[in-house]
Amino acid sequence: MAIDIKKIIEELVKKIKGDKDVGEKFQKNPVKTVEGLIGVDLPDDQLNAVVEGVKAKVNLDGIADKLGGLFGR
Repeated sequence: MAIDIKKIIEELVKKIKGDKDVGEKFQKNPVKTVEGLIGVDLPDDQLNAVVEGVKAKVNLDGIADKLGGLFGR
């Protein structure tokens, strides 16, 4: 069974950005939060890749939102 890490990251970002409580949990303990959300026991290297991908996506989206605000978007 191949794991689509990109798809998992996209789904997690939606959950984290869509639920304030989940977002706060992710900020405090990203690895545990991701493990709980995906419900699948991934090897550490894949789990860390997912966590880093989610962090990057959430931060990138947050920066884009802030920059958009600076330019009246």
